[in-house]
Amino acid sequence: MADTTDNSAPLQQHKWYEDLQAILLGTLLLSFGVTLYSEAMLITGGVAGTSLLVEFGTRLSFGPVFFVLNLPFYILSIMRMGWGFTLRTFACIALISALTRLIPLWADFSFLAPSFAAVMGAAMMGVGLVVLLRHRAGIGGVTILSQFLQDKGIIRAGLFQLIVDLVILIVALFMLPLKLVALSIIGAFVLNLTVAINHKPGRYRGMS
Repeated sequence: MADTTDNSAPLQQHKWYEDLQAILLGTLLLSFGVTLYSEAMLITGGVAGTSLLVEFGTRLSFGPVFFVLNLPFYILSIMRMGWGFTLRTFACIALISALTRLIPLWADFSFLAPSFAAVMGAAMMGVGLVVLLRHRAGIGGVTILSQFLQDKGIIRAGLFQLIVDLVILIVALFMLPLKLVALSIIGAFVLNLTVAINHKPGRYRGMS
């Protein structure tokens, strides 16, 4: 079927209530996915993965660790992405930090198959991230740093993110059973595939 999208039409700005709805939905999906990973003792990449490792290795919970670890990246976010993106990202991180503590109080995870958590949790995080990206928000951390380093000509963003994720994976091998690490790798594939298929800015003309 031919593409009938009118690319000459002017871009439509998101209304404030559309951004609000997207931030609430996106962070809820991300938080639920992270909660599944936390309950099943799985890992993901970036600051979220680092926060999960800290949670598994200490008595600290994911939410506060995730919030604190993201604090240094806000300056880079302001410099590269501007105040609007940074404020939306701050709101997302604060909501995820709170929701990941509340969801276990709202839902009982007395039984959770790790394989189900790996795939479903990754899919939920992927969809939640796409929702946020379409409304010019994010979850901070390594993505912002990688783009900043690329802008400075230090290292390519994709390579830097790969290195960070490999370090997280190596650390996880010393903390988690091999089966859970393998399931986490499958989850990473599902998450990235979800984002790659569904987030193509050239197809979406509602960006604010």
